[in-house]
Amino acid sequence: MTAPADLLIRAAAVHTLAPGEPPQRAIAVTGGRITALAAEPDGLDALVGPGTEVVDAPTATVLPAFDDTHTHLILAGHSVHGVPVHRARDLAGFLELIRERAARTPAGEWILTTVNWQEVLLAEQRMPTTEELDGASADHPVLVRRGAYNMVLNSAALRLAGIDESTESPSGGVIERDERGRLTGRLINRATELVERVLPRPTLAERIEGLRAACADYAATGIGTVRDCLVPVEDLDVLDAARAESALAVRVRALVSGFAARTPEQVDALLDRMDGWRADGRDDAQLRLWGVKFGIDGGFEAGALEEPYQGQPCYHGRLLWEPEELLAAVDRVVERGWRVGVHAWGDRGLRVLLDVFEQVLKGRPGLPPGTLVVEHGGLARADQRARAIALGIPVTVQHPLLHDGALTQQRAWGEERTAALFPLREWLDEGAQLSAGSDFPVGPYGAMVSVWGMTTRGTTAGVVGAEHAIGRAEAVALHTVAAARLTGESAERGSLRPGALADLTLWPVDPLSCSVDELRELRPVRTVVGGRTVHLS
Repeated sequence: MTAPADLLIRAAAVHTLAPGEPPQRAIAVTGGRITALAAEPDGLDALVGPGTEVVDAPTATVLPAFDDTHTHLILAGHSVHGVPVHRARDLAGFLELIRERAARTPAGEWILTTVNWQEVLLAEQRMPTTEELDGASADHPVLVRRGAYNMVLNSAALRLAGIDESTESPSGGVIERDERGRLTGRLINRATELVERVLPRPTLAERIEGLRAACADYAATGIGTVRDCLVPVEDLDVLDAARAESALAVRVRALVSGFAARTPEQVDALLDRMDGWRADGRDDAQLRLWGVKFGIDGGFEAGALEEPYQGQPCYHGRLLWEPEELLAAVDRVVERGWRVGVHAWGDRGLRVLLDVFEQVLKGRPGLPPGTLVVEHGGLARADQRARAIALGIPVTVQHPLLHDGALTQQRAWGEERTAALFPLREWLDEGAQLSAGSDFPVGPYGAMVSVWGMTTRGTTAGVVGAEHAIGRAEAVALHTVAAARLTGESAERGSLRPGALADLTLWPVDPLSCSVDELRELRPVRTVVGGRTVHLS
């Protein structure tokens, strides 16, 4: 006798995303898995029991829960309690938010901001200066963080970090100075490590609550699984503790940050800790350690290009590794049976990375598919796309970061190269293994804001590269079916079928056919992960 369902949803359409299967009208969930689908709304009524939650949604649509295949949950958790400068529209409002926080913060305590903002979206289109931050508070060290690799500090924070006019920029980083050689307070890339080492550490309880809030917010946008691409190895224990406290509403696939592992000894030390996680059997369906993340070049202002930056005839961006050293590091990781994702933004960065990957594959021809992944592959020329496809290298793409960063990128690269970023139409037509994400905090996370962007190419600079747009069904697949393939979980997730994990979303209208204006702001009324409702509106 078939057990009663825990959850039964009757809807206008259940898009299973199973190949060739038409939309269904009802779906049943029992014990965290999908148990049945039916073509008629009442087709599963025999599964209704005394404890069944029945959701009648005759105008709604069911889709699989979405993956964000390249995001930064750890940073989102840190940012939960920061000064919400992402709400500011000009520097006056930005500084006033910091001033308000300072008024209720004991003198001497650090003041940190949220990280998901872009200076080009402020009226002044620039970062605040040390002097301006001093005006907001001279009694607190103030750290303004934009994304993962950009910071601006006030004078008190610079002193605590040990940075003064005589401090030299570290290898792979920039301590910015103005035209007179004076500190602006801005630190870029590896220079941010000078501050990280002196920041006070939040308590474990604070970290867990930050992750709880961040996971809930991802789920509220339709995201059921995140692939966090910058997890400090020590934060694996924090994620583990958050799981134990039921704070992870979404599934987490963690890439440990390898950015500080520059020598063979450092890479080995990192891998030893990861091997300990594996030996302890700490992976489960909720939290899994995926592999290691490296970066071959910088981002908007430092991505490595074949041709020079706009207005900077001698500047081609920065390679963060010598190719031989990255090759050795990647080879060490895969030798231990781990996977590798590498950030590559500019066309030169992508070319060098593909050279490295090709050498790794040549030396280890039996590597499992998907062991090596290109993260972003932003400016991907036709010959580079062909190489990645021929090598069988998956690529993660993130239109939301282009959405928020288009103006910044146009200043650095010009309009033509910015419009060429993320050539999704070409990638798919040529047979690439693509999956999609956000790269939060550089771009906003959210299922449909990403689908809207990939299908319209809308950005803060207007529509860029319209010829690279893809269809809605294709965009949805990049966050579901293709995303599960990337993480090696196609047998369990990505489409809705009996026996699969019950990761699904319920939308008030059909995202595949609603208006473009509706699509951009569309949020689910329910997100279910493993049969458990983690968001309900």
